[in-house]
Amino acid sequence: MSTGSTFGAWTLAAGLALLAALASETSRGTEVIRWQRLPITVPLHVGQERILFLDRPMRVAVPNAIVERLRVQSADGALYLRATGAFEPTRVELQDADTGALVLLDITASEAPAEDKLEPLRIVLTKPVEGSGELQSQRESAKDAEHSTSIPTPSAVLLTRYAAQSLYAPLRTIEPVAGIIPTPIRATLDLTTLVPTLPVNVTMLAAWRLQDQWVSALRITNLSATWQQLDPRTLQGDFLAATFQHRQLGPHGDSTDTTVLYLVTRGHGLAESLLPALSPVDAATNLSAPTASEPTHEK
Repeated sequence: MSTGSTFGAWTLAAGLALLAALASETSRGTEVIRWQRLPITVPLHVGQERILFLDRPMRVAVPNAIVERLRVQSADGALYLRATGAFEPTRVELQDADTGALVLLDITASEAPAEDKLEPLRIVLTKPVEGSGELQSQRESAKDAEHSTSIPTPSAVLLTRYAAQSLYAPLRTIEPVAGIIPTPIRATLDLTTLVPTLPVNVTMLAAWRLQDQWVSALRITNLSATWQQLDPRTLQGDFLAATFQHRQLGPHGDSTDTTVLYLVTRGHGLAESLLPALSPVDAATNLSAPTASEPTHEK
């Protein structure tokens, strides 16, 4: 055999070995699964973290049955899953934060040797995922309504509807609205001046912002043993809009004793729209006693 043919055979053998090594390395790298509207099975090993690459911002809805046994963290289009205990296959919903589309996972966790590692999983979306049939029909109806009238939907309505869906509706039915972002809340905010005429307890739940308007969701619980009627006109403060989820509260301890109030403010959050609370200290007690004026002499 000539030197040229020997070199060619060696090059071919080296190339095949390199391709085999690359294929072997790829097989040990990241598992790739294409989303085709069928639930994706995601096995986990107890005590081991597995990464899911999604390349899109996603919301995660973890069922209550496994919420104590599954830790989920999200960062830059990736999910970090770690099971602290074994559980049977359980459906977990992922929702695209921009389009509202769903990706379904069937996650299961089992015991396994420490050396038995699971590779990362990349979920490939074949195209920008469109919403489920129910969500898509909602969008089409909304578009038809927008085309049928020249009056745009007010921001206060968009904010209130989004807040109500976020708290009461299933995750898959939340209609995404461009520009709405969650905002931090002050858990220690004094809300005693909001409804001073009713025996209720008011606490902050969540808040969202759209341009220069904020919506704050507040939980209202009846503290009395009688039914209480809710009227937005009894609210004390500077609000652009106010909406109760229910118009009345049942007696304390009943399943109907709690509802949610949505308050929309403009230019600032809720804290700047409340009336100042009365101080329990009388400021007049800090004033110095008046001094007697010096006598005057008439000429």
